[in-house]
Amino acid sequence: MESTRKGLRSGAITKDTYERLTCAECKKTLKTRNDPDEIGSIRACPDCGTEWRELR
Repeated sequence: MESTRKGLRSGAITKDTYERLTCAECKKTLKTRNDPDEIGSIRACPDCGTEWRELR
């Protein structure tokens, strides 16, 4: 699992006109999942299931 920043640089994630993160393959907005035991949150595509870590 790579970070959202690396995903943006590699082209796996894009931003739409409202600056929301979208999956480049599915063109769907990424969903956020917060795990209280981990630092940051997990951004996942609802269609293909690919996940990226978002550190703050």
